[in-house]
Amino acid sequence: MKNLNKIGQILFALPFGVFGLFHFMMAGQMAGMVPSWVPGGVFWVYVTGLALIAAAVSLVINKYTYYAALVLALLLVTFVLTVHLPGMMGGEQMAMPGLLKDLALAGAALLVAHLNPKD
Repeated sequence: MKNLNKIGQILFALPFGVFGLFHFMMAGQMAGMVPSWVPGGVFWVYVTGLALIAAAVSLVINKYTYYAALVLALLLVTFVLTVHLPGMMGGEQMAMPGLLKDLALAGAALLVAHLNPKD
C-alpha cells in the first residue's frame, strides 16, 4: 500500500510541476488570468509558477509533503474564488469545468496532506 501511495503522490505532483514551468514559459499570456483588481499581474504568475514547481518537487522527493499539499490546496481554492467563480458569473463557458477541476484537485491535495504527517 505504501508504494501505491508514493506512485499516486508522484503522479499527482508531476502535472503541477509542468503547470509551474508553463507559468514561466508563457507568463505574458497567463498574466491576463490574474484578476484586474490585483496589481502586478506577471509577478503573480511567476510566484504561482514557483509555488507549483516547489510543491511538485516537495511531493516527488517526499520532503515537507504536508505543507506542500496544503499550499497546493490553498492555491487551487484561490484560483476557484478569484478566477473561475468570477468567470462563471460572467458567462465564460470554460469557467465551470475549471472550477470543478480545481475543487477536485484541492480535495486531492488535502488527502495527500492527510496521508503525510507533518515532517
